[in-house]
Amino acid sequence: MKKAIVIGAGPAGLSCAYELSKKGVDVIVFEASNHVGGMSRSFNLWGQIVDLGPHRFFSKQKEVNAFFNALVKDDFTLVNRQTRIFYNGKYFQYPLKFGNVLKNLSFVTIFQILWHYIVRVLFPIKNPKNLEEWISNRFGKKLYTIFFKNYSEKLWGIKCTQIDADWAAQRIKTLSLVQAVFSSIFNNKGNKHKTLVDQFAYPNNGTGTLYERAAESIKKENGKIVFNKPVKRVLLNKSNKKVRGVELVDGSVFEADYVISTMPLTNLVNGFDQVPGKVKNAIDSLYFRNTILVYFEVDTKDLFTDNWLYIHAPEVKLGRVTNFRNWCPTLTKDKNTSILALEFWCFEKDKIWSANDNDLIKMAKEELSVINLIPKKDKIINSRVIRVPKCYPVYETGYMNKLDIVKDYLKDIEGLMPIGRYGAFKYNNQDHSILMGLLAANKITNNNQIDLWKVNTDTEYQEDGKIKDVLIY
Repeated sequence: MKKAIVIGAGPAGLSCAYELSKKGVDVIVFEASNHVGGMSRSFNLWGQIVDLGPHRFFSKQKEVNAFFNALVKDDFTLVNRQTRIFYNGKYFQYPLKFGNVLKNLSFVTIFQILWHYIVRVLFPIKNPKNLEEWISNRFGKKLYTIFFKNYSEKLWGIKCTQIDADWAAQRIKTLSLVQAVFSSIFNNKGNKHKTLVDQFAYPNNGTGTLYERAAESIKKENGKIVFNKPVKRVLLNKSNKKVRGVELVDGSVFEADYVISTMPLTNLVNGFDQVPGKVKNAIDSLYFRNTILVYFEVDTKDLFTDNWLYIHAPEVKLGRVTNFRNWCPTLTKDKNTSILALEFWCFEKDKIWSANDNDLIKMAKEELSVINLIPKKDKIINSRVIRVPKCYPVYETGYMNKLDIVKDYLKDIEGLMPIGRYGAFKYNNQDHSILMGLLAANKITNNNQIDLWKVNTDTEYQEDGKIKDVLIY
């Protein structure tokens, strides 16, 4: 019997273990925390259910939809997406709507947007290398400064000229200013672009329901999930060409034929002995961005109607606000309060990461007042801070050249499969990570030769405008 070890019980790790256990593989999952779901987990807070920020499920892949359908079945709600952008003291509906844009921007600004767009159409930047060049090519410099620059620099912590164009190519794809204007004029009717999807499926007890049920299935199939057992390193044979198991932080060793790793790629490689200098230099140049989540319970049901808000205002550090009351009714458990999740992004070296909870809560309250989202602070009756390290792999300009060196090195190690957002250093949505997990399992059980590194790198994104694609395949 084949034996596999999965590092991490997030979307990638659990989907892989789920499929392996069904196929009779002896699988054990080591999870560093005491819960499943990774960044897509759900948990109880003040008598309600919340996630770690907004997590919607959307995919065109039949394998991913089969995974969702088998576990969630009919226990979901179709959520009507409403999101807005806060910029210059005003809220812009997203997807863009013609009347709202005209109301919030001056005619001078609209003229500048069109002028800068025409200039870029006539004189495009050849081979754009960074985010600023890529988006300016697609939308014009003025629209870039309004709706992309400040938010992107908050998220990544570096200037847009340092963010690789590959990120925009993956996340924005073919959407252009012409498409956005057309969509706004016709209120998004008939639009099928991925960033303008109007509806999505959401499990009634939080996005983590999917992974909680996957864990239950794994156990029923005699698989094992061990909590509070962080992995120190992956062990290789004497030639460093094949995995032989893992060593936990507590010193215990477990052997296996395969190791599926969702631990941060940097931790994986730095755990090996005798890493070639070229690979060591490459992995040391890759890094992640952290998230701080400040949760507030607010004594009202009527704050705002959005699922989440993008905060583009440069005067605050706050990047995004999620209102869980607007996702599905079952989350609130009949309570008359609203729970918000405020997101702040930082590096480990930043002071905000090591700040005490009281200071973070005070800062979050002040920033809510600055953008006038909760005018009365006394409406906040509970607060909590959660830190999530290494959430976002930073696509700094030229990162792919470094990542290719690491990938080539890891491809030569038999039985090792790095997957997921952390493990493959990819800015995956949960559906991409699920797909990587399912394909990794298929590679083990059917000896498929698929290159897992290619998931979420081609120009065909996994989303589509038809909600039926989530439910029917």
